Amino acid sequence: MNEKSTLLVTVTGRDRPGISARLLSTLSVFPVTIVDLEQVVLADRLVLGVVIEVDEKVAPGVSHRRVFEEVRNAVDKTTVDLGMEVGYGEGNGRVNAFGPNRLHVTVLADPLRPGALGALTSCVARAGANIDRIERLSRYPVTSVEMEVSGGDVEHLRAELAIEAATQNVDVAVQPSGLHRRGKHLIVMDVDSTLIQGEVIELLAAHAGCAEEVARVTEDAMRGKLDFEESLRQRVALLRGLDASTIEKVREEIQLTPGARTLVRTLKRLGYELGIVSGGFTQITDVLVERLGLDYSAANTLEIVDGTLTGGLVGPVIDRKGKATTLKRFAAEAGVPLEQTVAVGDGANDLDMLQAAGLGVAFNAKPVVRQQADTSVNVPYLDTIAFILGITREEIEAADLHAQAESF
Repeated sequence: MNEKSTLLVTVTGRDRPGISARLLSTLSVFPVTIVDLEQVVLADRLVLGVVIEVDEKVAPGVSHRRVFEEVRNAVDKTTVDLGMEVGYGEGNGRVNAFGPNRLHVTVLADPLRPGALGALTSCVARAGANIDRIERLSRYPVTSVEMEVSGGDVEHLRAELAIEAATQNVDVAVQPSGLHRRGKHLIVMDVDSTLIQGEVIELLAAHAGCAEEVARVTEDAMRGKLDFEESLRQRVALLRGLDASTIEKVREEIQLTPGARTLVRTLKRLGYELGIVSGGFTQITDVLVERLGLDYSAANTLEIVDGTLTGGLVGPVIDRKGKATTLKRFAAEAGVPLEQTVAVGDGANDLDMLQAAGLGVAFNAKPVVRQQADTSVNVPYLDTIAFILGITREEIEAADLHAQAESF
Protein backbone atom coordinates (compact mmCIF):
# COMPACT_ATOMS: atom_id res chain seq x y z
CA MET A 1 0.00 0.00 0.00
CA ASN A 2 1.42 3.37 -1.02
CA GLU A 3 1.39 6.22 1.45
CA LYS A 4 -0.85 9.03 0.23
CA SER A 5 1.32 11.85 -1.15
CA THR A 6 1.07 14.82 -3.47
CA LEU A 7 3.35 16.74 -5.81
CA LEU A 8 3.33 20.50 -6.35
CA VAL A 9 4.34 21.63 -9.84
CA THR A 10 5.02 25.38 -10.20
CA VAL A 11 5.59 26.86 -13.65
CA THR A 12 6.73 30.47 -14.10
CA GLY A 13 7.62 32.62 -17.08
CA ARG A 14 6.32 35.09 -19.65
CA ASP A 15 2.56 34.83 -19.99
CA ARG A 16 1.03 33.95 -23.36
CA PRO A 17 -1.91 31.85 -24.60
CA GLY A 18 -1.75 28.07 -24.26
CA ILE A 19 0.61 27.66 -21.29
CA SER A 20 -1.90 26.03 -18.94
CA ALA A 21 -3.32 23.92 -21.78
CA ARG A 22 0.13 22.51 -22.62
CA LEU A 23 0.94 21.73 -18.99
CA LEU A 24 -2.40 20.02 -18.33
CA SER A 25 -2.07 18.09 -21.59
CA THR A 26 1.32 16.82 -20.42
CA LEU A 27 -0.16 15.70 -17.10
CA SER A 28 -3.17 14.04 -18.73
CA VAL A 29 -1.24 10.94 -19.84
CA PHE A 30 -0.37 10.00 -16.26
CA PRO A 31 -2.61 8.31 -13.64
CA VAL A 32 -2.94 11.45 -11.53
CA THR A 33 -5.72 13.75 -10.37
CA ILE A 34 -5.64 17.47 -9.66
CA VAL A 35 -6.35 18.38 -6.05
CA ASP A 36 -5.54 22.09 -6.30
CA LEU A 37 -4.72 24.59 -9.03
CA GLU A 38 -3.94 28.30 -8.98
CA GLN A 39 -2.86 30.68 -11.74
CA VAL A 40 -1.82 34.28 -11.24
CA VAL A 41 -0.53 36.80 -13.79
CA LEU A 42 1.44 39.78 -12.49
CA ALA A 43 2.24 42.28 -15.27
CA ASP A 44 3.22 39.80 -18.03
CA ARG A 45 4.64 37.18 -15.65
CA LEU A 46 2.66 33.97 -15.12
CA VAL A 47 2.78 31.75 -12.05
CA LEU A 48 0.87 28.47 -12.42
CA GLY A 49 0.77 25.96 -9.60
CA VAL A 50 -0.81 22.50 -9.73
CA VAL A 51 -1.02 19.99 -6.88
CA ILE A 52 -1.48 16.42 -8.12
CA GLU A 53 -1.84 13.00 -6.50
CA VAL A 54 -1.80 9.48 -7.88
CA ASP A 55 -5.22 8.10 -8.78
CA GLU A 56 -5.44 4.80 -6.92
CA LYS A 57 -8.59 3.83 -8.80
CA VAL A 58 -6.79 4.01 -12.14
CA ALA A 59 -3.43 2.66 -10.99
CA PRO A 60 -3.85 0.71 -7.74
CA GLY A 61 -0.60 -0.21 -6.02
CA VAL A 62 1.59 1.78 -8.37
CA SER A 63 4.68 3.46 -6.91
CA HIS A 64 3.90 7.12 -6.26
CA ARG A 65 7.61 7.98 -6.41
CA ARG A 66 7.92 6.40 -9.85
CA VAL A 67 4.84 8.19 -11.20
CA PHE A 68 6.07 11.55 -9.91
CA GLU A 69 9.53 10.96 -11.44
CA GLU A 70 7.90 10.31 -14.82
CA VAL A 71 5.73 13.42 -14.40
CA ARG A 72 8.78 15.56 -13.63
CA ASN A 73 10.66 14.25 -16.69
CA ALA A 74 7.70 15.01 -18.97
CA VAL A 75 7.02 18.45 -17.46
CA ASP A 76 10.72 19.33 -17.69
CA LYS A 77 10.62 18.72 -21.47
CA THR A 78 7.40 20.69 -21.89
CA THR A 79 8.64 23.71 -20.00
CA VAL A 80 11.90 23.74 -21.98
CA ASP A 81 9.84 23.80 -25.17
CA LEU A 82 7.77 26.67 -23.76
CA GLY A 83 10.76 28.61 -22.47
CA MET A 84 9.35 28.47 -18.94
CA GLU A 85 10.86 27.61 -15.56
CA VAL A 86 9.55 24.82 -13.34
CA GLY A 87 9.89 23.92 -9.68
CA TYR A 88 8.66 20.99 -7.61
CA GLY A 89 7.65 20.53 -4.03
CA GLU A 90 5.46 18.48 -1.77
CA GLY A 91 1.86 19.61 -2.04
CA ASN A 92 -0.27 19.80 1.08
CA GLY A 93 -3.59 18.75 -0.42
CA ARG A 94 -6.59 20.73 -1.50
CA VAL A 95 -7.00 24.29 -0.33
CA ASN A 96 -10.62 24.51 0.78
CA ALA A 97 -11.56 28.05 -0.15
CA PHE A 98 -14.77 27.89 1.83
CA GLY A 99 -13.66 25.95 4.85
CA PRO A 100 -13.43 27.11 8.46
CA ASN A 101 -10.94 29.73 9.63
CA ARG A 102 -10.45 31.19 6.18
CA LEU A 103 -10.44 34.96 5.87
CA HIS A 104 -10.21 37.72 3.29
CA VAL A 105 -7.92 40.60 4.26
CA THR A 106 -8.32 43.66 2.04
CA VAL A 107 -5.70 46.42 2.13
CA LEU A 108 -6.30 49.89 0.66
CA ALA A 109 -3.75 52.68 0.41
CA ASP A 110 -2.71 55.61 -1.75
CA PRO A 111 0.10 54.84 -2.32
CA LEU A 112 0.64 51.27 -1.14
CA ARG A 113 4.31 50.94 -0.13
CA PRO A 114 6.19 47.62 0.18
CA GLY A 115 7.10 48.36 3.79
CA ALA A 116 3.46 48.79 4.78
CA LEU A 117 2.36 45.56 3.08
CA GLY A 118 5.35 43.76 4.58
CA ALA A 119 4.38 44.90 8.06
CA LEU A 120 0.83 43.65 7.56
CA THR A 121 1.94 40.26 6.25
CA SER A 122 4.26 39.93 9.25
CA CYS A 123 1.29 40.72 11.47
CA VAL A 124 -0.65 37.86 9.84
CA ALA A 125 2.23 35.48 10.51
CA ARG A 126 2.52 36.53 14.16
CA ALA A 127 -1.19 35.80 14.55
CA GLY A 128 -0.51 32.20 13.53
CA ALA A 129 -2.26 32.51 10.16
CA ASN A 130 -0.99 31.71 6.67
CA ILE A 131 -1.36 33.75 3.48
CA ASP A 132 -2.48 31.46 0.65
CA ARG A 133 -2.84 34.07 -2.05
CA ILE A 134 -2.41 37.79 -2.70
CA GLU A 135 -4.33 39.44 -5.53
CA ARG A 136 -4.50 43.04 -6.72
CA LEU A 137 -8.03 44.44 -6.85
CA SER A 138 -7.36 47.97 -8.07
CA ARG A 139 -4.79 50.57 -8.98
CA TYR A 140 -7.33 53.43 -9.13
CA PRO A 141 -8.54 55.49 -7.31
CA VAL A 142 -6.44 53.71 -4.68
CA THR A 143 -4.25 50.63 -4.76
CA SER A 144 -5.98 47.69 -3.12
CA VAL A 145 -4.93 44.09 -2.68
CA GLU A 146 -6.70 41.13 -1.16
CA MET A 147 -5.02 38.38 0.82
CA GLU A 148 -6.66 34.99 1.29
CA VAL A 149 -5.65 33.87 4.76
CA SER A 150 -6.12 30.49 6.46
CA GLY A 151 -5.86 29.43 10.08
CA GLY A 152 -6.76 32.79 11.58
CA ASP A 153 -9.40 33.96 14.03
CA VAL A 154 -11.34 36.85 12.50
CA GLU A 155 -11.69 38.96 15.65
CA HIS A 156 -8.10 38.45 16.81
CA LEU A 157 -6.63 39.15 13.38
CA ARG A 158 -8.89 42.15 12.85
CA ALA A 159 -7.73 43.68 16.13
CA GLU A 160 -4.04 43.05 15.42
CA LEU A 161 -4.22 44.35 11.86
CA ALA A 162 -6.15 47.45 12.93
CA ILE A 163 -3.26 48.49 15.15
CA GLU A 164 -0.69 47.86 12.42
CA ALA A 165 -2.84 49.57 9.78
CA ALA A 166 -3.00 52.73 11.87
CA THR A 167 0.78 52.67 12.22
CA GLN A 168 1.27 52.20 8.48
CA ASN A 169 -1.44 54.72 7.51
CA VAL A 170 -3.41 52.21 5.42
CA ASP A 171 -6.94 50.78 5.61
CA VAL A 172 -7.53 47.08 6.31
CA ALA A 173 -10.74 45.03 6.29
CA VAL A 174 -10.95 41.46 7.60
CA GLN A 175 -13.91 39.27 6.68
CA PRO A 176 -14.71 35.54 6.91
CA SER A 177 -14.54 33.69 3.63
CA GLY A 178 -17.53 31.82 2.24
CA LEU A 179 -19.97 31.61 -0.61
CA HIS A 180 -22.14 34.24 1.09
CA ARG A 181 -19.51 36.89 0.34
CA ARG A 182 -20.69 37.04 -3.27
CA GLY A 183 -24.31 36.22 -2.46
CA LYS A 184 -27.17 38.69 -2.39
CA HIS A 185 -26.22 41.69 -0.30
CA LEU A 186 -27.88 44.79 1.07
CA ILE A 187 -25.75 47.92 1.40
CA VAL A 188 -27.14 50.66 3.66
CA MET A 189 -25.40 54.02 3.83
CA ASP A 190 -25.63 57.10 5.96
CA VAL A 191 -26.21 60.25 3.88
CA ASP A 192 -24.57 63.37 5.33
CA SER A 193 -20.76 63.22 5.03
CA THR A 194 -21.04 59.69 3.61
CA LEU A 195 -23.11 59.51 0.44
CA ILE A 196 -22.91 63.29 0.08
CA GLN A 197 -20.30 65.81 1.12
CA GLY A 198 -21.09 67.91 4.17
CA GLU A 199 -24.21 68.20 6.32
CA VAL A 200 -27.57 69.24 4.86
CA ILE A 201 -28.67 71.00 8.01
CA GLU A 202 -25.57 73.18 7.82
CA LEU A 203 -26.44 74.15 4.26
CA LEU A 204 -29.92 75.12 5.42
CA ALA A 205 -28.43 76.98 8.38
CA ALA A 206 -26.22 79.01 6.06
CA HIS A 207 -29.37 80.36 4.40
CA ALA A 208 -30.97 80.97 7.81
CA GLY A 209 -27.96 82.88 9.13
CA CYS A 210 -27.18 80.47 11.97
CA ALA A 211 -24.45 78.34 10.37
CA GLU A 212 -21.84 78.59 13.11
CA GLU A 213 -24.22 77.68 15.91
CA VAL A 214 -25.64 74.70 14.01
CA ALA A 215 -22.17 73.46 13.01
CA ARG A 216 -21.06 73.51 16.62
CA VAL A 217 -24.02 71.42 17.79
CA THR A 218 -23.57 69.02 14.83
CA GLU A 219 -19.92 68.42 15.67
CA ASP A 220 -20.73 67.65 19.32
CA ALA A 221 -23.46 65.23 18.25
CA MET A 222 -21.24 63.39 15.74
CA ARG A 223 -18.56 62.96 18.40
CA GLY A 224 -21.12 61.44 20.75
CA LYS A 225 -21.08 64.32 23.23
CA LEU A 226 -24.79 65.05 22.82
CA ASP A 227 -27.91 62.91 22.49
CA PHE A 228 -28.70 62.89 18.79
CA GLU A 229 -32.43 63.58 19.03
CA GLU A 230 -31.93 66.46 21.44
CA SER A 231 -29.21 67.98 19.26
CA LEU A 232 -31.29 67.56 16.10
CA ARG A 233 -34.30 69.30 17.60
CA GLN A 234 -32.04 72.13 18.81
CA ARG A 235 -30.63 72.64 15.33
CA VAL A 236 -33.96 72.38 13.53
CA ALA A 237 -35.48 74.91 15.92
CA LEU A 238 -32.91 77.43 14.67
CA LEU A 239 -34.40 77.09 11.16
CA ARG A 240 -37.79 78.39 12.22
CA GLY A 241 -39.17 80.91 9.73
CA LEU A 242 -36.98 79.81 6.82
CA ASP A 243 -38.82 79.85 3.50
CA ALA A 244 -39.43 76.31 2.24
CA SER A 245 -38.18 77.30 -1.21
CA THR A 246 -34.70 77.28 0.31
CA ILE A 247 -34.83 73.49 0.30
CA GLU A 248 -34.74 73.51 -3.51
CA LYS A 249 -31.64 75.71 -3.41
CA VAL A 250 -29.98 73.29 -1.01
CA ARG A 251 -30.80 70.37 -3.31
CA GLU A 252 -28.86 72.12 -6.06
CA GLU A 253 -25.92 72.75 -3.72
CA ILE A 254 -25.55 69.11 -2.68
CA GLN A 255 -22.45 67.34 -3.97
CA LEU A 256 -22.15 63.58 -3.99
CA THR A 257 -19.04 62.09 -2.42
CA PRO A 258 -16.45 61.18 -5.09
CA GLY A 259 -17.10 57.65 -6.28
CA ALA A 260 -20.72 57.57 -5.04
CA ARG A 261 -22.29 57.23 -8.49
CA THR A 262 -19.71 54.62 -9.47
CA LEU A 263 -20.36 52.57 -6.33
CA VAL A 264 -24.14 52.65 -6.71
CA ARG A 265 -24.03 51.93 -10.45
CA THR A 266 -21.63 49.01 -10.01
CA LEU A 267 -23.44 47.39 -7.10
CA LYS A 268 -26.81 47.71 -8.80
CA ARG A 269 -25.37 46.15 -11.96
CA LEU A 270 -24.03 43.22 -9.89
CA GLY A 271 -27.38 42.57 -8.22
CA TYR A 272 -26.92 44.28 -4.86
CA GLU A 273 -29.72 46.22 -3.20
CA LEU A 274 -28.97 49.64 -1.77
CA GLY A 275 -30.59 51.83 0.84
CA ILE A 276 -29.96 55.03 2.74
CA VAL A 277 -30.91 55.89 6.28
CA SER A 278 -30.39 59.43 7.50
CA GLY A 279 -30.74 61.63 10.52
CA GLY A 280 -31.34 64.30 7.89
CA PHE A 281 -34.51 65.03 6.00
CA THR A 282 -36.80 63.29 3.52
CA GLN A 283 -37.02 66.54 1.56
CA ILE A 284 -33.44 65.79 0.49
CA THR A 285 -33.19 61.98 0.62
CA ASP A 286 -36.22 61.49 -1.64
CA VAL A 287 -34.37 63.34 -4.39
CA LEU A 288 -31.26 61.19 -3.90
CA VAL A 289 -33.35 58.03 -4.18
CA GLU A 290 -34.75 59.24 -7.49
CA ARG A 291 -31.40 60.39 -8.89
CA LEU A 292 -29.45 57.25 -7.95
CA GLY A 293 -32.15 54.59 -8.25
CA LEU A 294 -31.86 53.42 -4.64
CA ASP A 295 -34.09 50.66 -3.29
CA TYR A 296 -34.75 51.80 0.29
CA SER A 297 -34.78 55.08 2.16
CA ALA A 298 -35.62 56.44 5.60
CA ALA A 299 -35.07 59.89 7.13
CA ASN A 300 -36.66 62.55 9.31
CA THR A 301 -39.13 65.09 7.92
CA LEU A 302 -39.03 68.85 8.40
CA GLU A 303 -42.39 70.34 9.33
CA ILE A 304 -43.57 72.96 6.81
CA VAL A 305 -46.68 75.09 7.30
CA ASP A 306 -47.82 77.69 4.77
CA GLY A 307 -44.51 77.43 2.88
CA THR A 308 -42.36 78.07 5.95
CA LEU A 309 -40.28 75.83 8.20
CA THR A 310 -41.80 75.74 11.69
CA GLY A 311 -38.60 74.66 13.43
CA GLY A 312 -40.15 71.28 14.21
CA LEU A 313 -40.17 67.73 12.86
CA VAL A 314 -43.01 65.46 11.75
CA GLY A 315 -43.20 62.02 13.38
CA PRO A 316 -40.64 60.08 15.42
CA VAL A 317 -36.96 60.91 15.01
CA ILE A 318 -34.59 58.46 13.34
CA ASP A 319 -31.72 58.46 15.81
CA ARG A 320 -28.88 56.06 16.61
CA LYS A 321 -31.19 53.20 17.62
CA GLY A 322 -33.59 54.06 14.83
CA LYS A 323 -30.88 53.60 12.21
CA ALA A 324 -30.15 50.05 13.43
CA THR A 325 -33.86 49.25 13.47
CA THR A 326 -34.22 50.59 9.94
CA LEU A 327 -31.31 48.46 8.71
CA LYS A 328 -33.02 45.35 10.08
CA ARG A 329 -36.31 46.38 8.46
CA PHE A 330 -34.66 46.93 5.08
CA ALA A 331 -32.94 43.52 5.37
CA ALA A 332 -36.23 41.79 6.14
CA GLU A 333 -37.93 43.49 3.18
CA ALA A 334 -35.05 42.55 0.88
CA GLY A 335 -34.93 38.96 2.15
CA VAL A 336 -31.25 39.33 3.06
CA PRO A 337 -29.80 37.85 6.29
CA LEU A 338 -28.21 40.44 8.57
CA GLU A 339 -24.81 38.78 8.15
CA GLN A 340 -25.02 39.70 4.45
CA THR A 341 -25.67 43.38 5.10
CA VAL A 342 -23.09 46.15 4.93
CA ALA A 343 -23.56 49.46 6.73
CA VAL A 344 -21.49 52.55 5.98
CA GLY A 345 -21.40 55.68 8.14
CA ASP A 346 -19.24 58.34 9.73
CA GLY A 347 -20.84 59.57 12.97
CA ALA A 348 -21.60 58.31 16.46
CA ASN A 349 -25.29 58.03 15.58
CA ASP A 350 -24.30 55.37 12.99
CA LEU A 351 -22.64 53.07 15.53
CA ASP A 352 -25.64 50.85 16.34
CA MET A 353 -26.28 50.37 12.62
CA LEU A 354 -22.62 49.54 11.93
CA GLN A 355 -22.58 47.01 14.75
CA ALA A 356 -25.88 45.40 13.69
CA ALA A 357 -24.70 44.84 10.12
CA GLY A 358 -22.67 41.86 8.94
CA LEU A 359 -19.93 44.35 8.07
CA GLY A 360 -19.77 47.86 9.49
CA VAL A 361 -17.59 50.33 7.59
CA ALA A 362 -16.53 53.65 9.11
CA PHE A 363 -16.08 56.04 6.18
CA ASN A 364 -13.78 58.98 6.95
CA ALA A 365 -15.29 58.74 10.39
CA LYS A 366 -14.79 60.29 13.80
CA PRO A 367 -12.29 58.45 16.07
CA VAL A 368 -15.01 56.91 18.25
CA VAL A 369 -16.57 55.34 15.15
CA ARG A 370 -13.31 54.07 13.67
CA GLN A 371 -12.49 52.35 16.94
CA GLN A 372 -15.77 50.43 17.10
CA ALA A 373 -16.51 49.64 13.45
CA ASP A 374 -15.41 46.38 11.78
CA THR A 375 -13.22 48.33 9.40
CA SER A 376 -12.54 51.90 8.38
CA VAL A 377 -11.87 53.63 5.07
CA ASN A 378 -9.98 56.90 5.26
CA VAL A 379 -9.64 57.81 1.58
CA PRO A 380 -12.17 60.24 0.05
CA TYR A 381 -13.57 57.81 -2.53
CA LEU A 382 -16.81 56.01 -1.74
CA ASP A 383 -16.33 53.44 -4.50
CA THR A 384 -13.45 51.92 -2.51
CA ILE A 385 -16.21 50.13 -0.56
CA ALA A 386 -16.53 47.87 -3.61
CA PHE A 387 -12.96 46.65 -3.13
CA ILE A 388 -13.73 45.63 0.44
CA LEU A 389 -16.50 43.47 -1.02
CA GLY A 390 -13.95 41.77 -3.28
CA ILE A 391 -15.08 43.58 -6.44
CA THR A 392 -12.15 44.43 -8.70
CA ARG A 393 -11.57 47.62 -10.66
CA GLU A 394 -11.93 45.55 -13.83
CA GLU A 395 -15.44 44.49 -12.75
CA ILE A 396 -16.34 48.12 -12.08
CA GLU A 397 -15.16 49.15 -15.54
CA ALA A 398 -16.96 46.19 -17.14
CA ALA A 399 -20.19 47.26 -15.44
CA ASP A 400 -19.72 50.77 -16.83
CA LEU A 401 -19.12 49.47 -20.36
CA HIS A 402 -22.20 47.26 -20.12
CA ALA A 403 -24.31 50.22 -18.98
CA GLN A 404 -22.99 52.35 -21.85
CA ALA A 405 -23.78 49.63 -24.38
CA GLU A 406 -27.35 49.36 -23.09
CA SER A 407 -27.84 53.11 -23.44
CA PHE A 408 -27.30 52.98 -27.21
